[in-house]
Amino acid sequence: MTKRFDYTYSVWWNLLLIIVGSAVQAFGLKAIAVQHGFVASGVFGAGMLINYATGWLTPGILYFLLNLPLFVVGWLFVSRRFLLYSAFAMAVITGLYEVMPSSSGIQDQLYAAVASGALVGMGAGLVLRSLGSNGGLDVIAVLLFQRYNIGIGKLYFAYNLILFAFALTALPVDLVIASLIMVFITSVGVEYVLSMFSQRKSVFIVSDKNREIARDIMDKLRQGATYIKGYGAYSGREKDILMTVVNNVQLKKLEEIVFTNDDHALFIVENTFNVLGASFSKRKIY
Repeated sequence: MTKRFDYTYSVWWNLLLIIVGSAVQAFGLKAIAVQHGFVASGVFGAGMLINYATGWLTPGILYFLLNLPLFVVGWLFVSRRFLLYSAFAMAVITGLYEVMPSSSGIQDQLYAAVASGALVGMGAGLVLRSLGSNGGLDVIAVLLFQRYNIGIGKLYFAYNLILFAFALTALPVDLVIASLIMVFITSVGVEYVLSMFSQRKSVFIVSDKNREIARDIMDKLRQGATYIKGYGAYSGREKDILMTVVNNVQLKKLEEIVFTNDDHALFIVENTFNVLGASFSKRKIY
């Protein structure tokens, strides 16, 4: 049997994610966040704060310079491939930031915080779906996510609380609050983009006709299933509990299969954040 081509490890796919994600971030940062004086998340936020306070260089160039020592961490603890993709991403976002338009036309501060947060979060999430990152805090975030399963968005939010403690000394309180709104939306956006293609539904089926249901799942949905031994609390009778994992599109079809076979079946659905292995997403190795 021919092995299926895994495009997620192809160079063209990873470069496309990085370029598109970096372009979305660069627009959100320069045309909206900087226009309103916001402090963004991560190392870019530190570059923006330094620029606001001193007038040195531009936030994009400062971001590039601040990233250089952090790439040592990527070199030592993640992988050379991760480092090279991240270096490319860092160069792309720095270059695009310098050529992006400096205004989006958004005047309201709250609207700007929401729009910039959504754009930056979506862009950062796209880049992190590649085998690299935008560098900076992303290097640390990916390392912690790989080793300790610490959510990337949560790390960004915690980091920015510290960053904004310094921002309060240089920026008006209203501006800091608007920036926090932007950062919170960014963290949610990152988590959503990272999970949106991996979310599945875990389904548990209790029925006296689990054999027929399992056969239909394999024949009609082309999906696997597993029997789990259980006992009725009242009857004490042994019975098989059928467990399977499906996506949102398959869920309604599965419901139809179950209740067509057994009107009295118990159908339990749980949201599953991430499923790796078998016919689902493969584990990403940086």
